[in-house]
Amino acid sequence: MAIGSWTAWSGIATVIGPLVGGYLVDALSWRLIFAINVPFVAVTLMLIALAVPARARDVARVRLDWLGAVLTFLGLAGPVMALIRQPVVGWSSVEVWGSGIAGVALLGIFLWHEQRTPAPMLPLGLFKRRNFAIGNLETFAMYGGLSVTFFFLVLFLQQVAGYDALHAGLALMPSTLVMFALSKRAGRLADRFGPRLFMGLGPLISALGLGLMLRVHADLNYFTDLLPALLIFSVGLSATVAPLTATVLADADESNAGIASGINNAIARVAGLLAVAAIGAVVSAQFSSALDDRLAGQTLSPPARTAVEQARKETLARVDPATAGAGVASAVQSASTHAFQVGIGISTALVAVGGVLGLAGIRNPRRSVRCQDCPGGQFAGQPLDLARDRPPLVEQPAPEPLA
Repeated sequence: MAIGSWTAWSGIATVIGPLVGGYLVDALSWRLIFAINVPFVAVTLMLIALAVPARARDVARVRLDWLGAVLTFLGLAGPVMALIRQPVVGWSSVEVWGSGIAGVALLGIFLWHEQRTPAPMLPLGLFKRRNFAIGNLETFAMYGGLSVTFFFLVLFLQQVAGYDALHAGLALMPSTLVMFALSKRAGRLADRFGPRLFMGLGPLISALGLGLMLRVHADLNYFTDLLPALLIFSVGLSATVAPLTATVLADADESNAGIASGINNAIARVAGLLAVAAIGAVVSAQFSSALDDRLAGQTLSPPARTAVEQARKETLARVDPATAGAGVASAVQSASTHAFQVGIGISTALVAVGGVLGLAGIRNPRRSVRCQDCPGGQFAGQPLDLARDRPPLVEQPAPEPLA
């Protein structure tokens, strides 16, 4: 329930962020979306100083794994750079394959280092615990899909459907409101019935909602095309997030609760980073391929050619028919819709994989048994029906007192 409440209240920031950010982008400058974070960071630091207890004086300082941090940073930077640059310079460029291979090698060195250092930033032994390992795999699949969904949905609404930044933020608000209303309740129910079904069926319901987004097109009707999909997606997400986080933390002992939370959050962020970069390259390639197919055989005027080249740089785009011509505008719009649907299709598959992992891999924690409340006698700890099915014990007479 506590994690459900945390999830619900953190969702308020998800409502305020896109709305305020959208207003700043439309009314002033996109650069202010970075400046607005400064007061929130300052307030956070103040809350930490007031609320988080200081380290006891007699407790030894924990060694920081600086080498592990550097290897992680460089190891992740390599593949991300390769995936971002690939649509521009191609796979044959050393900028792509060189940075990709170097990054993967550094991540391998990072894992080797973590196995041997006395104070690892990533204790690999935690992954020997079933729920912890499966929960983090599900986190990777789920948050990879979620990051791709929100990234491309916002781009599509603004660059293809014609929404401004503020209205694109408003369009996503129902998702946060549903999570705010249901997350705490989902946490309570998961405590009662166990997290397995929530971590399995929740992502599958979300995947169903994402599948409905495949109907979204450039001239969408928000209330019939997008809103139902968002609501179904959000109900599944609400059923998943709190049980997923709680299960990962519950499978680590108290001394590792902080690092377990950090690992889970880091995996969610890394999943989003890699998924957006990797699937972004796929979406970009699909857009270019679809646009070439739709423009095949057409003779383009200089303004139309310029508009097409600009659209290729944006991947999801919309061009002015008055400038580029109706045929080119239709081709760009159709190619953008196709590329968006490819991205959402991959996202749907990732979220569904998360649900399958939850159903197949998560085990509900065993419930504690209060022996004093169990009438099973020496069968305490066994199901009550087993105790009832046993024949009654024969009462033995009390021994004769000694003379």
